[in-house]
Amino acid sequence: MSDVPDILSETIPRKSYFLGLDFSTQQLKAVVVDEKLEVLHEAAVNFDRNLPEYRTSGGVKKNGSTVTAPTVMWVKALDLLMDQLKITGLDFQDISAISGSGQQHGSVYWRKGVQNLLPTLDPTKFLFLQLANCFSIQDSPVWMDSSTHSYCETMEKKLGGPQRLADLTGSRAYERFTGHQIAKIVSEKAELYFNTERISLVSSFACSVFLGCYSPIDWSDASGMNLFDITLKDWDSQCLHMCAPDLKEKLGEPVATHTCLGPISNYFVERYSFDPSCQVVVFTGDNPASLAGMCLEPGDVAISLGTSDTVFLWLSGKPTPSLEGHVFCNPVDPEAYMALLCFKNGSLTRERIRDVFAHRSWDEFDALLACTPPGNHGHIGMYYDEQEITPKIQGTFRFNAFDQKVNTFEEAATEVRALVEGQLLAKRVHAEQLGFNIGESCRVFVTGGASNNRSILQILADVFNADVFTQDTANSSCLGSAYRAAHGLALKESGTFIPFNEFMANRRPNFTLLCRPRVEAAKLYDSMAARYATLESSILTHQ
Repeated sequence: MSDVPDILSETIPRKSYFLGLDFSTQQLKAVVVDEKLEVLHEAAVNFDRNLPEYRTSGGVKKNGSTVTAPTVMWVKALDLLMDQLKITGLDFQDISAISGSGQQHGSVYWRKGVQNLLPTLDPTKFLFLQLANCFSIQDSPVWMDSSTHSYCETMEKKLGGPQRLADLTGSRAYERFTGHQIAKIVSEKAELYFNTERISLVSSFACSVFLGCYSPIDWSDASGMNLFDITLKDWDSQCLHMCAPDLKEKLGEPVATHTCLGPISNYFVERYSFDPSCQVVVFTGDNPASLAGMCLEPGDVAISLGTSDTVFLWLSGKPTPSLEGHVFCNPVDPEAYMALLCFKNGSLTRERIRDVFAHRSWDEFDALLACTPPGNHGHIGMYYDEQEITPKIQGTFRFNAFDQKVNTFEEAATEVRALVEGQLLAKRVHAEQLGFNIGESCRVFVTGGASNNRSILQILADVFNADVFTQDTANSSCLGSAYRAAHGLALKESGTFIPFNEFMANRRPNFTLLCRPRVEAAKLYDSMAARYATLESSILTHQ
């Protein structure tokens, strides 16, 4: 009888599952996938609802332009999440590798001495009880913070202007970017900064907990700090010096986003029965993880049509950073880049035009779109109800076929089509300004509320001259993290670099073709895109 366990272990193949996590703004989410990368388990902890003791709203605390989140709240959420995963029936011993993502730009400040504590955590106690006093700054600055304007101005001025900083780090100075948050802390809370042993991003902080030691920051998430040279893939010494003394030592050496860092901490082995050989692949930002989760390839575009519209895309070759948008190191191809564009005036603006010109009816809105031709007889509209991000502008601008400004369009149908065409042309124009080229193999993947509107999607297909698809990618950051965990482990075991898209070739999630471009409409939008860019530039010049 004593031989039975050994026989069973030899005859029953060990399962190989992969855990992906996402420490987002409002919740902590997890998915577990199998060898075929099909989802087996899911769990989530909502910060406001499940952790009311921290008194957050939307996962954050706001004090004027300062926006933070209690760092220990994220730790306690992890305690709850692990228990939830256990309830789903997951056997943690089956997990071969884990990876994760975190809301970009947020920062965590580990106090001195914690590096000796992390490897010795007591598996009989909750994490949040042991890490509660491990942070020199208790509330982490997050991406919604806009309190660092003066620090942004200083860095741009000292580096030779916003374009120079964008060329170097992939973005001009943004208030939410980590470097300026650190500079503010040095200026206003110097004693806390000097009591800090390590500064992590939200992603590398979470990774450190699983690793049992400080995790490095990956190249892709480092690109959102205004501190990282995206060409050399290393910290820029001048940017570091402008923000804080001894900052390089506190950040550690950055690593490639596919790096397998080593086995999981003994805490998780003892408390949750993880296999001691389970590997931790470096965590990254939520947007880069989403690129992996949607399995984008060179030439692809992903567009989220939600409250804000977001565009991110794969850039091959040398990028051309501009004063709008961001260029990050690509999370799945160390030789490529990804671009991110955010448009604040998304679904709420579409709803306003629907209410005013289509009697609050989407059916009437679609009918108005259908009765106007592509190109809208030359009329172009730009609708910025709120201060826009890309570009920085506010107001409504209408132009007739002769590029003359007009106060109104005569027909409701003209107004509706001007809105939709203008929003989609803006996405193409600004993507091209960042170095994106529309090619024959281009595909557009859509998510968000408006991705159900076929009338809008047909115009999207025509504007980008590309097929439009949708994927079942709920929790794309989580899925991307699980995929990256599997990929990172495969690289470690093979000892050679396997391109992510090659690794995913037979494992891609299903996607559905929604619309194909119409040849004549696509040609028309080529010329309209050039007109749109010229008109937008003229508005910005005369602000």
